[in-house]
This record gives sequence, structure tokens and C-alpha cells, in this order.
Amino acid sequence: MTMPAPDPTDGLARRLRLEREARGWSLGELAARSGVSKAMISKVERAEASPTAVLLGRLSGAFGLTLSTLLARAEGETGQLARAAAQPVWIDPATGYRRRQVSPQASPLVAEHPLDLTEVELPAGAEVAYPAASYAFLRQMIWMLDGTLTFREGDTLHVLEPGDCLALGAPADCTFANRSARPCRYLVAVVRQR
Repeated sequence: MTMPAPDPTDGLARRLRLEREARGWSLGELAARSGVSKAMISKVERAEASPTAVLLGRLSGAFGLTLSTLLARAEGETGQLARAAAQPVWIDPATGYRRRQVSPQASPLVAEHPLDLTEVELPAGAEVAYPAASYAFLRQMIWMLDGTLTFREGDTLHVLEPGDCLALGAPADCTFANRSARPCRYLVAVVRQR
């Protein structure tokens, strides 16, 4: 029996505020950089609202972080080995989109690795969109594990089946959609460009 993932709202609230304050940004400045309203950022930072994947994508893009890095920092898990049972899982409250941070995160003893691996399960009928800013300074590949993913990258539409691997091009608005009647799973590999 699988245990439900704990609600990460409080950890995300603290992490988002810390990231904003570490940069010396006001709520207004983060709102301008991310396209998320000051009121919503304030609610999320006070843990009064559970952020969606789209909202976190916009905020992490504004911070120059991957969504995986932002979520891992909120979890506080670090080290050289990420055991399956301890890998942080986050579920989007709006869509049920589930992401598991596969790769270990940096610690005082382990330098930040440029490669980031995330397993995603997208429920049947779900759709998640991210703005191009979420992909700045990143190179990504999507490797399909199970099911079918309809992926829009800018004006290009890709339909991915198990075993397919797509290398994303220049940053563009992207939409991950599961148009089938069952969940699909895929691995996202991200390399940060320095």
C-alpha cells in the first residue's frame, strides 16, 4: 500500500519566501518577473493557497530554477543517494499531476549536479502548461515510459508513445496533455546551462 504524499504547502511557502528575500525582491518585483499576481504570491507564501504546477513553473522560472530544484529545496532532502522511498513527491492540486524527484539534490558534501531527473505521471484528461520562461537556461528531454503524451512545444505538436524520446528546442511555451483514458508516465531530464 502506498502512503499518500504529505502536503508540501508549508515547506513551499517558506521556500518561496526565502528565494524571493534572498534576491532582495519585493512581492511586486516577483509578480512582474513571473506574471503571477502579488495577491496570489502573498497567499502562497502565507500557506493560505496550495500552488499549482503552472504557478510554480512561473515562479521557478522567475528565480532561474527548475521546478524540480525548487520543490527539492522545499523538501530539504540532500545527499549523494536518493532512495526510491525517500524521493520527494509533489501532486498538483489542480490536475492531480504527480512528479517524483528522482535525482539526488546538492548538499554541503555533494556539489549541485547539472542533470536533473523527474518522473511525472499525468492523469487521464489532464493538461499542464508552462511558459517559455520556465525553460530559460535549460536543455530538456522527455522519455516516455507508459501511455501517450500529447506535447505542444510552441507551434509544434508531438505525440509521444512508450520508448519515444524528445529533445526540446529553444525555450517556448509548452503544454503537456494526456488525451487518453489512462494515466501516462514520462521521465524529464533537465541539464542546466551555465
